[in-house]
Amino acid sequence: MNSESSGSHSQGNKQGGGLGTIIRMSIGLMILCGLVYPFVMTAAAQTLFPYQANGSLVKDENGQIVGSAHIGQAFTDSKYFHGRVSSIEYNGVGSGSGNLAPTNEALTERVEQSMNDWQEQNPQMAVSEVPADLLTNSASGLDPHITPQAASVQIPRIAKATGLSEQQLTQLVKNHTEEPDLGVFGEARVNVLLLNMELEQLLK
Repeated sequence: MNSESSGSHSQGNKQGGGLGTIIRMSIGLMILCGLVYPFVMTAAAQTLFPYQANGSLVKDENGQIVGSAHIGQAFTDSKYFHGRVSSIEYNGVGSGSGNLAPTNEALTERVEQSMNDWQEQNPQMAVSEVPADLLTNSASGLDPHITPQAASVQIPRIAKATGLSEQQLTQLVKNHTEEPDLGVFGEARVNVLLLNMELEQLLK
């Protein structure tokens, strides 16, 4: 009887000790992952990469925030470079594309509308010469970049609307062309917001 009682008591102590270990580990991990790690990473980001950590915000000459270098904006005026099509109208809350299949009628209609819009704004250029990124959504619907080719085909329209020479606009695009990361990752690209901000400076 005493032996059985002693065994049960010992087993209970082991179970209690195991439960205590689990609780201590859980609390420790919550503190480590919920407090220490976020604090350290936030401090490191704010110290080493404050611009990126705060959203890569872009400011004008007056110090006013006009956008983010990582989120596109809808430019529709003929004097500006236009970005990619965005079915969500560059609404960050609704990030994501429809993932419509190539055979989906809704996709066909949207692309046809984009082609018609292009033809109306750029009658001097055939739709067949338009780079695909000016007619298609990005995966997020928020892409701030277009290819240098997509920027270049808009130069005749912008030159006509602004009075700037095509040579000036061509150089502007070259100045804002970002090469692939490390020379191999991704492709050459142009940030539309930054490009239009400098264009605005030329027009003053």
